[in-house]
Amino acid sequence: MTKKAFALRLDPAVHAAIERLAASELRSANAQIEMLLREALAKRGIEVPVSKPPKRGRPKKEEE
Repeated sequence: MTKKAFALRLDPAVHAAIERLAASELRSANAQIEMLLREALAKRGIEVPVSKPPKRGRPKKEEE
């Protein structure tokens, strides 16, 4: 899963609140923001599918 990076300007008080909430739920601030955005979209009837996680480990060797 590739994530898109972009700059987000937040009021310092909003950022602090997000960090506190994230810490209380054992998430990063970034993960907390993504979760809050998904919840807000769902509330408006917009369902966003969760992307598949990347495959882990080494690729299988091709046999000749």
